[in-house]
Formats: sequence, structure tokens, C-alpha cells
Amino acid sequence: MREKDNYSLTELLTTFGVSASGYRHHHSDKMTQQRARQIKLVAEIKAINKDPKLRVYGSPRMTKELHARGYECSENTVARLMQEHGIVAKGAKTFKPPKTTTVDKQAKYSDNMLEDQKAQHFAEVLIAEITYIPTKEGWLYLSVVIDLFSRAVLGFETSGAMPASIVTSALNKAVENWAIPRGMAIFHSDRGSQYTSGDLRKELKRHAFDQSMSAKGNCYDNATCESFFSTFKRELLPESGYFETRLEAQRAIFEHIESFYNTRRRHSSLGNISPHAFIKKHNQLALSA
Repeated sequence: MREKDNYSLTELLTTFGVSASGYRHHHSDKMTQQRARQIKLVAEIKAINKDPKLRVYGSPRMTKELHARGYECSENTVARLMQEHGIVAKGAKTFKPPKTTTVDKQAKYSDNMLEDQKAQHFAEVLIAEITYIPTKEGWLYLSVVIDLFSRAVLGFETSGAMPASIVTSALNKAVENWAIPRGMAIFHSDRGSQYTSGDLRKELKRHAFDQSMSAKGNCYDNATCESFFSTFKRELLPESGYFETRLEAQRAIFEHIESFYNTRRRHSSLGNISPHAFIKKHNQLALSA
């Protein structure tokens, strides 16, 4: 077998009739263009990272955001440039959390109707949970109802305390805002007293929704909500880690959910598109099927 020929650069230029000066000019021009593209890419990455709502994006979501803005780049390139230029995603704050739910030992618990954390259709499974938002005035409690299929926040309510009404209000907002039909959903939560209350069960009966509760001691049953709250707080909270007032926190929560989380935030579990885009895509596929 003949060994592979090795040609010098001079021999190649002579063979193809290219002058050395012409090659140097072309090579230099190409390198200049590549450098210019890289500078623009880094500038855009920094601009995205400075956006308070997008600062949590690591290289995967950053890459998708750049693609949406018309930049051609690979995730490896983005990860390398972020590392080289010290561009990091915003980390989570740590707090000593208050107890968000209490268990009524005399209450009757509903069976766990979820075999796994999956849903095939919009509003098939509604996941409910309560979390806390730190303010200088004390904790602000946030109750949410999330669509398991699209990860969209369908309803939410805030309060300085945790009465059952914070849960029923979030549920009714979800039903009204999204026109969820009677008998459509499974409503899943933990075993907190707000979810075993007569008021909530009355509302669930009115909507003809089936109630489901996490198994005792199973911290993974409501993993979707836990994951949501973890990223939600990273994106929502100021640099100080808390809001000045509960009113300021309420306004920030409303704006974040309605103007960013549902409509713009990219979810890896949804193919790095927003909940609204995922719902729209699913509806289009359903119509074309």
C-alpha cells in the first residue's frame, strides 16, 4: 500500500496556482471574520446573562436562546466561551424554610393516583404546592397549581398566612383562566391540612376533579413542584435574597409568572421551549393528527 503523500504548503500553493501573499491575505481575512463573530457572540452571551430573568441560564439554555436570536453556535462553544470569560449562571440562595404545611392526623387522605410524574394531555394532572418567599416584613406564602403536561403555572395565590383559601383560590383561578372542563383533571398534592380541608374538597367536588395525594414519607411524589420552586426562587429573588415588602414580592411574582415563566422561560423537559409554546405546539400537532 502506498504511503500517504505529505505536501508542503509551498508545493500546494504552486500546484493550485495560488500566490503566497494571496493565501496569507485570505487566511488573515478568514481569521478576522471568525474573531469578529466570536466577539459578537460573547457580547450577546453577556447581554443575556445580565438580564435578571435569564441569568440562571447555563450553557444548554444559553445556546437555545442564542439560536432563537439568530446565532449559529454549538453548546460546547458556548460553554467554553462562558468559562473563558467568567460568565456564570445565577446560583440559588439558601434559607431556613418555615414549615409550609401541617398534617391533620384526623383527616382522611386521598389515594395516590399518580404512578409516575407524567401526563399525556393538557390539564390532565394538576400539581399543587405551597412555598415561602422571604421579605423584610416576614414570609409571603405562594400557592401554585401547575399543569404537569406543559409545566405552565395555571393558577396562583399569595398570602401572609396559610389558610385553606390560599389553595382554593389558586385552584379556581386555574379553572377560570384556562377554562378547564368539569371532570377533566386529577388534582395532586401533599397531605398538608390545606389540601385535606373541607373547603378544598368542596371545590374539587364542584369541578368534578379527582383528588390525589402523595404517599406518606415519599418526598419524590411532588418532584415537579419542588423543582419548579427551586428554579423559580433563583430567577425571582433579588441579589439580597429577599424583598423589602410583601407587596413588592406579590408584584414580582405576578410579573415573573405571567410575563416570563409561562411565556418565555425555556424548559429542558419541554425541548427547551416555554410552557405556552409547548401547549401551542401540542395543539397544532393534535389538530394535524
